[in-house]
Amino acid sequence: NSLGRRHTVSCVTTRLARVAAMSTGSYPRARFAVSPLVAGVATSKTVAIFSQTSEMKSRGEAVNAALCVGQPDFPPPPAVVEATAEAAAKGLTTYTALLGTLELRRAICEYLVRAKGTPYAEDEVMVSGGGKQAIYEAMVALCQPGDEVVIPAPYYTSYPDIVGLAGATSVIMPTHPSDDYVPTVAELERALNERTRILILCNPCNPTGAVIPRERLEQIAQLLRRPDLAHILVLSDEIYEAITYGVPHVSFAALDGMKERTLTINGFSKAYSMTGYRLGYLAAPVPIIKAASRLQAQISSCASSISQHAGVAALTRTPDDLIAGHVAALCAKRDLALELLRQIPNVSCPTPEGAFYLLPDISAYFGRKTAAGELIGSAEAACIHLLHEYKVALVPGEAFGAPATVRLSYAATHDEIRDAITKLGACLSALRLP
Repeated sequence: NSLGRRHTVSCVTTRLARVAAMSTGSYPRARFAVSPLVAGVATSKTVAIFSQTSEMKSRGEAVNAALCVGQPDFPPPPAVVEATAEAAAKGLTTYTALLGTLELRRAICEYLVRAKGTPYAEDEVMVSGGGKQAIYEAMVALCQPGDEVVIPAPYYTSYPDIVGLAGATSVIMPTHPSDDYVPTVAELERALNERTRILILCNPCNPTGAVIPRERLEQIAQLLRRPDLAHILVLSDEIYEAITYGVPHVSFAALDGMKERTLTINGFSKAYSMTGYRLGYLAAPVPIIKAASRLQAQISSCASSISQHAGVAALTRTPDDLIAGHVAALCAKRDLALELLRQIPNVSCPTPEGAFYLLPDISAYFGRKTAAGELIGSAEAACIHLLHEYKVALVPGEAFGAPATVRLSYAATHDEIRDAITKLGACLSALRLP
């Protein structure tokens, strides 16, 4: 009867509550034990800042978090919005082919030839639920224990954890602000060896905005042609390739003999402001596509059908001058942000040539104290202080392997940029030597 059922449910609920409340004993710990693989994934400092920002906003506090978020501040192109509604209205809401719709893969191939001079066939392209998914699937498909993946630092925060989840080892290779954070051949030569499986190049780079010029890419390719390094693949993350300021972007796959050794990652989040569509792709030799797609078949089956229809519109119906206008606006915001940063004593920042990030060095202020006597010993401590006392959210450089820095995104309004950087300057200037 219902009373008996309620009694049974009540007993089970009570038992579960009692088990969950137990603080000792192997049984509850074993039940909720986390895989060592997942336990090794670092807690995201970006997520931590976002969480604190959300809590403050929920309490009614006004927080400027615009420079914390890595997404464009312009809307998707009108053609993308129209195609999104069109897909839903026409019932394009079913599963698609594992590699993505033929229409989208053809559009991607046409774009890669037109924009990058790299010809691909449709079976050399796999559409995924965002570029990060494609990176993960490629890494897991290609790496095994004992392999090394070389990652130039500063790096996109997810790279080392994805490498760890693939069972490989990250080798962090430094780049330097004096070189505008562009990888040098000398540093690469020290990092690459017989254990290296993949070299990651993020070009343009998140978080530095560095664009690797053709000459340097050619030097890297020449290094990789050495017989003792001929086994190394290059994962070229080109998600920001459409956002450069007065310099051309060169795809690594376009270099002589490098297409068959390159995994090109790209997507629609940055150039087309389609972050929520979760749509990216991998362009690579067929054996790599086959391996990565076997994994994708068990993870997501396919990317969103509606997003894929919108992706076709992004590539085929978006005027070039619309994207050029967005890039010009971002360039003006970059210049404003740099001008404001250079007014803060003892803060330095190279001029980025792509993406929409700045990575200023604030380490001259480490070791100083706040008015309340709190020691600021790191970028993370500085960001927490800035958030709670000045209501501005930035991401600490520790998240990117650059502990002397903070990352700010200038994909924001001019007023938001002025407010955030002015308050950053006030925050740092108020710190006192112990």
